[in-house]
Amino acid sequence: MFKRFFPDHLRGQFLRYLIVGAWNTLFGYSCFFLLVRFFLNLLPAQPALTASIALVFATVINVTVSFLGYKWFVFRTQGNYLREYRRSLLVYLPSLALSAVAIVPLTGLLRLVPHLKTQAPYVAGAALACFNLVASFLGHKHISFKTKVET
Repeated sequence: MFKRFFPDHLRGQFLRYLIVGAWNTLFGYSCFFLLVRFFLNLLPAQPALTASIALVFATVINVTVSFLGYKWFVFRTQGNYLREYRRSLLVYLPSLALSAVAIVPLTGLLRLVPHLKTQAPYVAGAALACFNLVASFLGHKHISFKTKVET
Protein backbone atom coordinates (compact mmCIF):
# COMPACT_ATOMS: atom_id res chain seq x y z
CA MET A 1 0.00 0.00 0.00
CA PHE A 2 2.87 2.38 0.82
CA LYS A 3 4.40 1.78 -2.62
CA ARG A 4 1.09 2.58 -4.28
CA PHE A 5 0.87 6.05 -2.71
CA PHE A 6 4.60 6.83 -2.64
CA PRO A 7 6.67 5.96 -5.70
CA ASP A 8 10.36 5.18 -5.19
CA HIS A 9 11.54 8.76 -5.68
CA LEU A 10 9.16 10.07 -2.99
CA ARG A 11 9.88 7.50 -0.27
CA GLY A 12 13.12 9.10 0.94
CA GLN A 13 11.53 12.50 0.86
CA PHE A 14 8.54 11.31 2.84
CA LEU A 15 10.84 9.59 5.38
CA ARG A 16 12.77 12.86 5.81
CA TYR A 17 9.42 14.63 6.14
CA LEU A 18 8.42 12.27 8.96
CA ILE A 19 11.73 12.88 10.76
CA VAL A 20 11.44 16.67 10.47
CA GLY A 21 7.74 16.35 11.25
CA ALA A 22 8.52 14.45 14.45
CA TRP A 23 10.87 17.23 15.51
CA ASN A 24 8.34 19.89 14.50
CA THR A 25 5.60 18.08 16.40
CA LEU A 26 7.72 17.81 19.54
CA PHE A 27 8.88 21.41 19.30
CA GLY A 28 5.49 22.75 18.22
CA TYR A 29 3.49 20.91 20.83
CA SER A 30 5.95 21.92 23.54
CA CYS A 31 5.62 25.52 22.45
CA PHE A 32 1.80 25.19 22.44
CA PHE A 33 1.85 23.52 25.87
CA LEU A 34 3.97 26.26 27.41
CA LEU A 35 1.84 29.01 25.87
CA VAL A 36 -1.39 27.37 27.10
CA ARG A 37 0.06 27.31 30.62
CA PHE A 38 1.12 30.94 30.28
CA PHE A 39 -2.27 32.14 29.00
CA LEU A 40 -4.14 30.00 31.54
CA ASN A 41 -2.37 32.00 34.24
CA LEU A 42 -3.74 35.18 32.65
CA LEU A 43 -7.26 33.85 31.94
CA PRO A 44 -7.84 30.84 34.23
CA ALA A 45 -11.62 30.86 33.75
CA GLN A 46 -11.32 30.62 29.94
CA PRO A 47 -9.50 27.38 29.05
CA ALA A 48 -10.99 27.11 25.56
CA LEU A 49 -10.11 30.71 24.68
CA THR A 50 -6.59 30.36 26.08
CA ALA A 51 -6.08 27.24 23.96
CA SER A 52 -7.12 29.16 20.86
CA ILE A 53 -4.85 32.12 21.65
CA ALA A 54 -1.92 29.81 22.44
CA LEU A 55 -2.50 27.92 19.19
CA VAL A 56 -2.21 31.11 17.14
CA PHE A 57 0.96 32.30 18.88
CA ALA A 58 2.58 28.85 18.76
CA THR A 59 1.76 28.49 15.09
CA VAL A 60 3.54 31.71 14.18
CA ILE A 61 6.71 30.43 15.89
CA ASN A 62 6.37 26.88 14.60
CA VAL A 63 5.77 27.83 10.96
CA THR A 64 9.21 29.42 10.78
CA VAL A 65 10.95 26.48 12.47
CA SER A 66 9.19 23.92 10.28
CA PHE A 67 9.73 25.93 7.10
CA LEU A 68 13.50 25.84 7.59
CA GLY A 69 13.51 22.12 8.38
CA TYR A 70 11.45 21.29 5.31
CA LYS A 71 13.45 23.59 3.06
CA TRP A 72 16.90 22.44 4.16
CA PHE A 73 16.34 18.76 4.94
CA VAL A 74 13.19 17.45 3.24
CA PHE A 75 12.69 19.20 -0.07
CA ARG A 76 16.27 20.55 -0.32
CA THR A 77 15.43 23.57 -2.42
CA GLN A 78 17.93 26.33 -3.11
CA GLY A 79 17.30 30.07 -2.67
CA ASN A 80 13.77 31.45 -2.99
CA TYR A 81 13.41 31.87 0.78
CA LEU A 82 10.84 34.64 0.69
CA ARG A 83 8.70 33.06 -2.05
CA GLU A 84 8.72 29.65 -0.38
CA TYR A 85 8.04 31.16 3.05
CA ARG A 86 5.00 33.00 1.66
CA ARG A 87 3.82 29.76 0.09
CA SER A 88 4.34 27.96 3.41
CA LEU A 89 2.15 30.55 5.07
CA LEU A 90 -0.51 29.87 2.43
CA VAL A 91 -0.32 26.18 3.30
CA TYR A 92 -0.57 26.81 7.03
CA LEU A 93 -3.20 29.58 7.08
CA PRO A 94 -6.23 27.38 6.30
CA SER A 95 -5.24 24.79 8.90
CA LEU A 96 -4.46 27.53 11.42
CA ALA A 97 -7.86 29.12 10.87
CA LEU A 98 -9.63 25.77 11.07
CA SER A 99 -7.69 24.72 14.16
CA ALA A 100 -8.15 28.06 15.94
CA VAL A 101 -11.91 27.76 15.46
CA ALA A 102 -12.18 24.00 16.05
CA ILE A 103 -10.11 23.95 19.23
CA VAL A 104 -12.71 25.94 21.19
CA PRO A 105 -15.63 23.51 20.79
CA LEU A 106 -13.29 20.51 20.88
CA THR A 107 -11.82 21.70 24.19
CA GLY A 108 -15.33 22.28 25.53
CA LEU A 109 -16.41 18.82 24.44
CA LEU A 110 -13.35 17.16 25.95
CA ARG A 111 -13.94 19.00 29.25
CA LEU A 112 -17.14 16.96 29.56
CA VAL A 113 -15.02 13.82 29.94
CA PRO A 114 -14.32 13.68 33.71
CA HIS A 115 -10.69 12.54 33.55
CA LEU A 116 -9.88 15.03 30.75
CA LYS A 117 -11.39 18.13 32.34
CA THR A 118 -8.10 19.87 33.13
CA GLN A 119 -6.20 18.31 30.21
CA ALA A 120 -8.78 19.17 27.53
CA PRO A 121 -6.87 22.03 25.84
CA TYR A 122 -3.77 19.83 25.49
CA VAL A 123 -5.66 16.83 24.12
CA ALA A 124 -7.56 19.04 21.66
CA GLY A 125 -4.28 20.54 20.42
CA ALA A 126 -2.74 17.10 19.96
CA ALA A 127 -5.77 15.85 18.00
CA LEU A 128 -5.65 18.83 15.66
CA ALA A 129 -1.89 18.38 15.19
CA CYS A 130 -2.49 14.88 13.80
CA PHE A 131 -4.89 16.24 11.20
CA ASN A 132 -2.48 19.00 10.25
CA LEU A 133 0.40 16.54 9.75
CA VAL A 134 -1.15 15.02 6.63
CA ALA A 135 -2.56 18.30 5.28
CA SER A 136 0.76 20.12 5.62
CA PHE A 137 2.80 17.44 3.82
CA LEU A 138 0.50 17.61 0.81
CA GLY A 139 0.51 21.39 0.87
CA HIS A 140 4.27 21.68 1.14
CA LYS A 141 4.87 19.05 -1.51
CA HIS A 142 2.52 20.63 -4.04
CA ILE A 143 2.63 24.33 -3.12
CA SER A 144 5.46 25.55 -0.86
CA PHE A 145 8.41 23.63 -2.28
CA LYS A 146 7.05 22.66 -5.69
CA THR A 147 9.74 22.64 -8.31
CA LYS A 148 9.32 22.64 -12.07
CA VAL A 149 10.76 19.12 -12.31
CA GLU A 150 9.95 16.82 -9.34
CA THR A 151 12.77 14.43 -8.45
